[in-house]
Amino acid sequence: MPFDESLKIWKNGKLVPWPEATLHIASHVVHYGSSVFEGIRCYATDKGSAIFRLEDHIRRLHDSAKIYRMPIPFSEKETVDACVQVVRSNGLKEAYIRPVAWRGYGALGVDPSVCPVDLAVLAWQWGAYLGQEALENGVDVCVSTWRRPAPNTLPTLAKAGANYMNSQLIKMEAKANGFSEGIALTVNGQLSEGSGENLFVVRGGRMLTPPLSASILPGLTRDSVMTLAAELGIAVSEEPLPREILAVADEAFFTGTAAEVTPIRSVDRIPVGNGKRGPVTAAIQSRFFDLIHGKAADSHSWLHFI
Repeated sequence: MPFDESLKIWKNGKLVPWPEATLHIASHVVHYGSSVFEGIRCYATDKGSAIFRLEDHIRRLHDSAKIYRMPIPFSEKETVDACVQVVRSNGLKEAYIRPVAWRGYGALGVDPSVCPVDLAVLAWQWGAYLGQEALENGVDVCVSTWRRPAPNTLPTLAKAGANYMNSQLIKMEAKANGFSEGIALTVNGQLSEGSGENLFVVRGGRMLTPPLSASILPGLTRDSVMTLAAELGIAVSEEPLPREILAVADEAFFTGTAAEVTPIRSVDRIPVGNGKRGPVTAAIQSRFFDLIHGKAADSHSWLHFI
């Protein structure tokens, strides 16, 4: 879907026309991938537009910047306010929001400390990441030949632009081989996550998911789903998972801001369970979508109405 260039972007404290939100070719981020970012959804509800877990996303953005010693020159509250301003000023009832901080124009050595940190917030309309049909029928995925970074290499707790070079390889390989998505393994050959989604496996009525030590991003949708599962009486366990559990799983699904809750119907052409969305996945989807669309009580204060 092409961008609507009539929209405005918040950049370093002010709204600017979309085509004017540019950076210099000598900016540090262009050469070294020195950026951190977030993906956030705003949903239309009967009570008005609401951004899902906005404060938590912005805290993670600032945490990511702290890990990379990248001091963002705006507070968390100012960043939250910028996200709300972008959605409101562009008249968007639903939106995908992308705050991004990067090392800008200053010098081109590896040491980024002399380069200023810039901050921008974009918002645009973006539908289901893996397709609307995928939310019901599921997607066909593969196990990628590309592995996630080993511990103490690239910090995967940070949502950093450089980390997504690995994700691009996973995604492009999967699509080239006729799959919608790829699942990466850890350096030890255990399950990690998709190119841009966390992974859950259902076996015997229990939900299993790789731990943070499996080189995964600590996803906020992942965290939300685990909370909702507990409320539904579904046992959830974070534990190292072998690759072959995908072949014997009753169900599997992805979670993420973009992917939301997307069933996996096959892995490497092997059907997961009966090859359809399973009852646990359906229950999680129903609870999640009811909450984000304002049809269920927001007992966790996850919706930030604008």
